[in-house]
Amino acid sequence: MNEILRVALVQTDIVWEDKEQNLLHCAAVLEGLSGRCDLAVLPEMFTTGFSMRAEELSEPVSGPTVEALMGWARRYNLALAGSFMAREGEVCYNRGFMVMPDGEVHYYDKRHLFRMGEEGRHFAAGDRRLVVNYRGWNIALQVCYDLRFPVWCRNVNNEYDLLLVVANWPQSRAYAWSSLLVARAIENAAYVCGVNRTGHDATSMVYRGDTMAVGVKGEILAEAEPFTEQVVEVELDLSKVRRFREKFPVWKDADDFLLR
Repeated sequence: MNEILRVALVQTDIVWEDKEQNLLHCAAVLEGLSGRCDLAVLPEMFTTGFSMRAEELSEPVSGPTVEALMGWARRYNLALAGSFMAREGEVCYNRGFMVMPDGEVHYYDKRHLFRMGEEGRHFAAGDRRLVVNYRGWNIALQVCYDLRFPVWCRNVNNEYDLLLVVANWPQSRAYAWSSLLVARAIENAAYVCGVNRTGHDATSMVYRGDTMAVGVKGEILAEAEPFTEQVVEVELDLSKVRRFREKFPVWKDADDFLLR
């Protein structure tokens, strides 16, 4: 078991609907992280931006995006998380991924589709949460709009130690983004890492980034400069989570519920 997890949060611009350019850019960034981190986290839809052209741009998990991710994870001996446009038959998903250095891949289909952007017209919603054990850490992955729904994010019986949220979250709602990341960390007694893109897209949306790592008490451990492509590197300590949960066991008084 590894008490320390070295995490790289990749706040990057995304070239609109250009998979080739975005994959090349990510390859260069990840090469620079070789030997320096255990887990690198990319934004939501890191190869396309938040496009609704799912029918044209989505691909199967056997396609070039996952193939590239698996190659990087193996070559640089790190895990990778983020999301991309996936397709199964005629159905498309905003699909989160966790790719392990040994080639194992885990998927999470975004549960809450962004109604105001008509995401539900082009993508199907998932119905299962994802918690993956990696290097002794239990890590949950969620995508963008999911952050607004505390029941879906709820850490029942401390099932996860770290929550990753990957996003294309616009500048106009930046206060909500940063506030909710802190709230999710406090209420769940877990580390939270939110990775958001920067730049702008073809729909005229502007993205600040505001990528950050938050500690179990809601303290900001590290954050990116706004409107800047930047990799934020942070070391997370699992023993701090355990000690806090023992000293301040709020989770024992949590309400019971079932997700349907």
